[in-house]
Formats: sequence, structure tokens, C-alpha cells
Amino acid sequence: MKKNANADDNQGLVKIRLDKWLWAARFYRTRTLAKQAIESGRVHYAGSRVKTSKEISVGDKLTIRQGSATAMTEKTVVVEALSAQRGNATAAEVLYSETKESETRRAYYAEQRKLANLARPDNKPNKKKSDAIYNVLKVIKIKTVSLSHLLAMHHMAKFPLLNDAIV
Repeated sequence: MKKNANADDNQGLVKIRLDKWLWAARFYRTRTLAKQAIESGRVHYAGSRVKTSKEISVGDKLTIRQGSATAMTEKTVVVEALSAQRGNATAAEVLYSETKESETRRAYYAEQRKLANLARPDNKPNKKKSDAIYNVLKVIKIKTVSLSHLLAMHHMAKFPLLNDAIV
């Protein structure tokens, strides 16, 4: 027997719309954002894409991808409870549990992203160094240089192979 999802007591809920549950579990700030994520294929139910109106129940497994293209995180969660109302973060934690495989995978990819970033130099290059970097870039025919590229070149200037070319 299915109860109305708008009921005040969430204890009797047997099923609820996926977009409403994602909003109540605080994965997305609004139901519209939850709907857009579902429609764009960022939310999977039992390994396949679903519609916004899909009704979920306790024990269902969801895969949720969040973030930008460079820092995408993917969580696999099991629905532990249903709620039609959005509560605080503590109440939202009760609604789902993340699988161990998902936690280890997210930790691994977070570590990989940290290692992939170049070490930032302690300071910005001075005028003489930045002119030298621009001159090297002119020689290798790079037309536009962003500040991040300039800082990376400054950082690389500390290495012996580039010191001859830059300084």
C-alpha cells in the first residue's frame, strides 16, 4: 500500500520519486537540479539510466556522478530510508549509505587528482624572469600564455635543463 509522498510522516513511505529523494538527501540543492542530473544521465538506478519520475524504495542502489568534468566524483549509494522533506545534513545522512567500493574508488581518484597537479612555486616570477619565459615561448612559437602557464614555466625554471634556456 503506497502512501502519498507529501504526507507529514515519512515513516509510512514505501516509494518516492527519485528526484524528490535526491533533493531530500541533499545531493542537489533544488529538485530542478536533481531533474537535470537525472535527465543528463548522471544518476543511474541499478546500472541504467532512468526517468525523473522513477519511484525508488529502501534497498535500491543508485550511482550518482557530481562535479565538473575535471573533478567528477561518482558515488554508489544504497537507499536506507525515504523522506519527502528536505532536512539538515544530519537527517540526510540517515537516508543513504555509500558502498565501501565507492568510498575507496573516490579516495583513490582524489589522491590521483592531487598528484596530477603541478607543485606551485613559492612566488610569482619577477619582471626579468617573466620576460625570459616569454622569450623562450616566442622561440617555440606559443602565442598566448595564461598566468598558470607562466607560473608553471617559472616552476620549471628551477630544473637544470630549462635554466640554460630561460636564464
